[in-house]
Amino acid sequence: MKKITIAIDGYSSCGKSTMAKDLAHEIGYIYVDTGAMYRSVTLFAMRNGLLNSDGSIKTDELKDRMDDIDISFRLNSATGRPDTYLNGELVEKEIRTMEVSANVSMIAALPFVREALVAQQQAMGKKKGIIMDGRDIGTVVFPDAELKIFVTASAEVRARRRYDELKAKGMPADFEDILKNVKERDYIDSHRETSPLRKADDALELDNSNMTIDQQKAWLMARYMEKAAN
Repeated sequence: MKKITIAIDGYSSCGKSTMAKDLAHEIGYIYVDTGAMYRSVTLFAMRNGLLNSDGSIKTDELKDRMDDIDISFRLNSATGRPDTYLNGELVEKEIRTMEVSANVSMIAALPFVREALVAQQQAMGKKKGIIMDGRDIGTVVFPDAELKIFVTASAEVRARRRYDELKAKGMPADFEDILKNVKERDYIDSHRETSPLRKADDALELDNSNMTIDQQKAWLMARYMEKAAN
C-alpha cells in the first residue's frame, strides 16, 4: 500500500474527527485535528483578553500575539489518540467548551490566523501518511490529496451528537443553544471571505445522518483501500 494524504472536510459536529482518528489509528497514519488548532487560538484569545465585551475580536492585538501561540499534539497512551497542547499545557477539555465553540468560527475566519495555521498544517503533511480534518483541507491545505471526503449531516442530528458528547463528559449543555450555535457556525464557515467551507470538486460526499459509527468506519476504510492500492 502506498502512503497517501487523506483530507476530510465538512460541517461542525459531523463526527469528522472521530472518523479520522479511528482510521489513522487502524492504518498507522498521523492524525491532525485542525479544528483543535483553531480552537486553541480561540482559547488563547479568550484567556488573554483579546475578545471585546460584545464578542468582537481585538484583531490587531491577536495578530501581534500569534508568535506567542504554540500548538502541538501528543499521543495519549491511554486513549491511543492525540491530545492538544497550547504552549505546553494540555487543553483538550478546555477547547471543547461551548464558550470556545461560540467564538471559534470568527477567529478561524481571520486571514492571518488561517495563513499561520495552514502553513503549519502543510509542513506537517509533506511526507504523506497523514489524515487531516477541518473546513478547507481538500480545497486549500492539501488540494492534491489523493483521497478527499466531505462529511455532512442535518443540523439537528449534529446538535444532538454535540449535546450527548457534552453530557457524557459531565459538561453543561442545552440542546437549543447548541442547535443555534451549529447553524451560526455553518453560516460563518460557509460565507467567510478566506477559505470558506465548501466541497472540493473531486471530494466524495458522505451524509452520515443515519449511519452508525461502525458503518462510517467501514465506508471510510473501503475508500482508503481503493485509493492506497492504486
